[in-house]
Amino acid sequence: MALSVSSSLAESTQNDDNEAEQEEDYLPIPETDEAGPTSLRGVGRFLAQKSARAMLMKCDKNPKICHFKGSPGHYCCKKKCVSYAKDRLNCGKCGHKCKYSEICCKGKCVNPLSDKKHCGGCKTKCRKGSKCVYGMCSYA
Repeated sequence: MALSVSSSLAESTQNDDNEAEQEEDYLPIPETDEAGPTSLRGVGRFLAQKSARAMLMKCDKNPKICHFKGSPGHYCCKKKCVSYAKDRLNCGKCGHKCKYSEICCKGKCVNPLSDKKHCGGCKTKCRKGSKCVYGMCSYA
């Protein structure tokens, strides 16, 4: 008799747990207005990357706008303010693109994986006698 009572209590607690799990699985989805945004995250990532000020800095009519504070660069290239010293698509001059594995350092395309003067990044020099291998000085 005591055994049957304890087994029935155990079954009832298991049933209560299962019902609670099922209720959590079937929570109603809140209804939204059809006119509202469809994204649950808000603004997309590509829109959040550019500030409104940077989007307004087009230099096709007034190239001097590139000299203002907050400008991405001092030169006007294809209606955009760019930096010839750092921009991979306009390295050293307008339209000069660096190769896939290269970066732009001081207006020159360099490979940071093997360049002794720019090992791993711009202005990172290796010591005398050491080599730059895989972007690290004196590897192995």
